[in-house]
Amino acid sequence: MLNGLYKFRFTTERGEGSGVMFATAGGRLYGGDSGSSFVGHFVEADGVVSAECVMSRHYHDPGYVPMFEVDNIAMHFTGLRRGVEVHFEGGSAALPGVRFTTVLTPINDSDAPPPGAVGPDGIGNGLYSIHIRMLDGIDAGNTGVMMLHDGRIRGGDAFFDYTGAYTAASGRWKGELVNREHTAAKGERPVFGGHEVGIGFSGTYDSEGAEGEATALAGKRSIRFKAVLRKLVEIEG
Repeated sequence: MLNGLYKFRFTTERGEGSGVMFATAGGRLYGGDSGSSFVGHFVEADGVVSAECVMSRHYHDPGYVPMFEVDNIAMHFTGLRRGVEVHFEGGSAALPGVRFTTVLTPINDSDAPPPGAVGPDGIGNGLYSIHIRMLDGIDAGNTGVMMLHDGRIRGGDAFFDYTGAYTAASGRWKGELVNREHTAAKGERPVFGGHEVGIGFSGTYDSEGAEGEATALAGKRSIRFKAVLRKLVEIEG
C-alpha cells in the first residue's frame, strides 16, 4: 500500500509540474504544489492503484497564473508500480482532451524528528496552505501546502518538501522542520534552492489556521520569514 510522503511529477499537453503527496495507511491522499491542493483517496488491488482526488486552488494572488483555469475539479487516475515508483495516467471530465501522466516517488523522511506534544486544545489536524514572506528587506516568498497531524509536519510545494514536528497548546505553537529540494528549482527559489535548510519557528493558532515567525539556516546564511497557514480540510484516516 502507498504510505508516507511522496513527490509527484506530472506531464500534460499544456505543460508539466511537480509537488508533494502524503498517503495515509487508511487510503487517503493529501498534497499539493505552489498553487493547488489535492485531496482524495486510493485503493490498491492486484497490483493496480486506483486514485481519485479533487484539485482546488489555494493561491489566489492576482499575479499568479495557474496552468488550468478551473477549480475544485474531480480527477481520476490508474497506476502501476515500477520499482519504488508508481506511474499513473488519468484526467478529469472538467478538462476534456487533457491527459495526465503522473509519477509518484517516495521521499525518505526517516530522519524527521519525533512528533511533538499537542494539548487537547492544540492546533487542529488538517491540510493547510502555507504562504511565506521573507523579512529583513528580502523581496521573496513562497507558497505550498503543509499537513499537520498529531505533532508531525509533512508538506511541500513544486520544488521543496518539508518534514518536521511541532508542539501546540493554549493558542501557541512552535516547532522545527527541514526544507529539502525534491525537484531542481532552476533559480526560481534563489534563497533556498540547492540547500538543505533547517528552520525553527513559533507563533499562534486558532480554529482557522496559524501564523508564526521563523528563522532558516541556508548554508552560512540566516534568513527570517513570516508564514501564514490556512486550513483547507480536516484529515481523515
